[in-house]
Amino acid sequence: MEFLVVMTTRIPDGASQDEVAVVRARDGARLRELAAHGQLLRLWRPPPLPGGIRTFGLFCADDDRQLERLLASMPSRTWRTDDVTALRTHPNDPVSAGISGVPGKGPEFLIAMTMAVPAGTPDHVVDDTTAREAQRHRALAQRGHLVRLWSLGGGPDGPHTLGLWRARDPGELMAILESLPLSGWMTIETTPLGPHPDDPIRRG
Repeated sequence: MEFLVVMTTRIPDGASQDEVAVVRARDGARLRELAAHGQLLRLWRPPPLPGGIRTFGLFCADDDRQLERLLASMPSRTWRTDDVTALRTHPNDPVSAGISGVPGKGPEFLIAMTMAVPAGTPDHVVDDTTAREAQRHRALAQRGHLVRLWSLGGGPDGPHTLGLWRARDPGELMAILESLPLSGWMTIETTPLGPHPDDPIRRG
């Protein structure tokens, strides 16, 4: 299973620079070990928020208990809180379709989408639009814009998906999202992702 983990680190008052440097170095070593074992897939820096240093991590574990052991093995855990989201396989995920590793240009963005089909929409219209969405996802993956796609399950406001996208800038990203056949039925939340020095892809 894959998990998105939002890790928020709050350095305690009174911690010396040397102490912080030691914890960061040990954390980096542990992250490299997890990446070598295929348990850490990606790391990013999202925009800063008050109250701590945030890191987004994409982890792979058998279940939530194994994930907890992995997270607890990181030295920074004593300074950190973790918010975990379990990610389910999406039928349009490029990795599942064998389109992973396609080069793309520009920064990455994490995009959460919630679909709400307008009341009274005929089933055949929903089916046709969903099929065209799958075709569009595949085309965008082949161009390096859609990197990953996961399902977050359904809720009272409709099905949720989470996608990792790449575009040269926010303008190009908006044009890409507006080209999706389901865009008119979607509400979208976008988080720009900055590079992390311990991201396995950067180190690889």
